[in-house]
Amino acid sequence: MTPPDSLIIILALLLDLAIGDPRWIPHPVVAIGRLIHWLDCGLRDDWLNERLAGVLLLLFVVTCSASITWILLQLLTILLPMVGWIATIFVSSTCLAAKSLHKESGRVASALLAGDLPLARRYLSYIVGRDTDQLEEPEIWRAVVETVAENTSDGIIAPLFWLTIGGPVAAMVYKAVSTLDSMVGYKNQRYLQMGWASARMDDLLNYIPARLSALLLVVAAPLAGCSASDSLRITFRDRLKHPSPNSGHPEAAAAGALGVRLGGAASYGGITSWKEYIGDALQPLDERAYRSMIKLMYISTLLMAVGCMLVAFCLRGFRVPFI
Repeated sequence: MTPPDSLIIILALLLDLAIGDPRWIPHPVVAIGRLIHWLDCGLRDDWLNERLAGVLLLLFVVTCSASITWILLQLLTILLPMVGWIATIFVSSTCLAAKSLHKESGRVASALLAGDLPLARRYLSYIVGRDTDQLEEPEIWRAVVETVAENTSDGIIAPLFWLTIGGPVAAMVYKAVSTLDSMVGYKNQRYLQMGWASARMDDLLNYIPARLSALLLVVAAPLAGCSASDSLRITFRDRLKHPSPNSGHPEAAAAGALGVRLGGAASYGGITSWKEYIGDALQPLDERAYRSMIKLMYISTLLMAVGCMLVAFCLRGFRVPFI
C-alpha cells in the first residue's frame, strides 16, 4: 500500500466534489455490499459459530476488496500508465462522500422547507438507520445534523486519512470495513455475534480519524461563523457520551460549534433507545443549524485535504506524471 502523490489526493477530492457518486457509474461500495449480503447468508447456513463466521466474513470481504483494487490498478498502470493514473484518481474518489453527503442531506432539508414532512421522512430513511416514519420536524433536523457530523468523519476525514497513509488500497479497505459495519454491525439478535468483528474493526480504523475530525471541526468553527471555544468545551465534556467510542467526538465538536443539543430518543426497528444528550440547547435545530453544519463539513474537508497534501508531499514529493 503505497502513499499517493499530493496531486492524486487533491484530484480525487475535486472529482468527488464535482460529480459525487452518479448512479450511472458502477460504485465499488455497491459491489462490496452485494458480496457482504451473499456471504452473510451463506456463512449463516454453513457455520454454527456465528462469531467465527463474522471473523471469516470480515477477512474475506477485506481481502477481496484490497486484492481486486490492487490487481486492477497495477495491471492498468503497467499496460496503460495514463489510464492507470486516471483509474487511481477515480477509485480514490469513490472512497469519499462529501458531495453525496451534502446532496442526500440537502434533499431532506429541501423537503422540510417545502413543508412536505412525509417526503422528508422518506429521504431521511435513505441516510440514517433509525426509524423515520413518525419523526416530527425538530427530530428530523436533529437526525440530519447528527448524520452530517458523524459522516464528516466516517465519509470524508477517515477515507482521506487512509488514502494518505496507504493509497487507494488502504482507502478501499476502510470503505469495505465501513460498509460491513453499516450492514452487520448492529447490536441486535441477528448481528450481535455475526457483526462483532466488523464493528470492532470499524472502531479501530476510525479511532484516529474521529478525534482528528473533532479537532478539524473546532478549527473550522470560527471560519464557519461558529464558536471555536464552545466547540472545544463541548468536545471535552461530551465526547464520551455517545454509545460509539468514536462518533461522539465529531458530534460533540459540531454540537458545541452550532450551539445545539444532539442525542435523545431514537427508534431502531421499532425499539426505542436513548442516547445521552451532547451539547447545550442554546440554538434551535433548524435550517440555520443544518446550513452551518454543511459549512463546517466543507471547511473541515478543505483543512484535511491541505494537511493530507502536506503529508503526501513530505513522503513522496510532488510529481506531475507524463511531463
